[in-house]
Amino acid sequence: MWRLKKPTDDQVEAFIAAQDALSYSYREVGASEDGAPAGYDLDHNRSLLGQGPAAFEAACEAIHRWRMFPPPWTEVQPPDTPIETGRVVAMLARAFGLWWMNACRIVYIVDETTPVRRFGFAYGTLPAHVERGEERFTIEWDDEDRVWYDVRAFSRPRYWLVRLGYPLARRLQRCFVVQSQTAMRRFVVDASRRVAAGESS
Repeated sequence: MWRLKKPTDDQVEAFIAAQDALSYSYREVGASEDGAPAGYDLDHNRSLLGQGPAAFEAACEAIHRWRMFPPPWTEVQPPDTPIETGRVVAMLARAFGLWWMNACRIVYIVDETTPVRRFGFAYGTLPAHVERGEERFTIEWDDEDRVWYDVRAFSRPRYWLVRLGYPLARRLQRCFVVQSQTAMRRFVVDASRRVAAGESS
């Protein structure tokens, strides 16, 4: 799973094909809607992205394009994977000179209009993932016209090496959230500038 070089497109395709036939690596599928099951770490973070319909639409576009994964150390492959229940993706990450691939499947879609407008999805871990658990990414447009980026996850280490380096793994998770929030804010700001300049995305 860990390697010195970034996986090729063929390697990623073979990895996803192998994982697509497998079940989730945890029992509590869908539990991210309500919180976290016993025995898991719960992380819940919210970040204000802007105000109004333009900010909401831009943030939803960012979710559709998987732009919440901060480059250059994380990315999702294939990057054009539709946000649909059952889709499997490879989350590539790089740290300390090593690349690794993590397999995830979209568990459910969030698309609500009341009591607030919400869009997003949750994905869960497959056997080839360093963690067990689920992560939900949502955009919320509240009744005060504010647009929020909300990330909720429950997880625990799957492999002994990750358990051994638990504090480091938790630090990387926190780093991901902070950089993901920054990536989303940047996307929304850039989209607003394009709209103001009359450009298309």
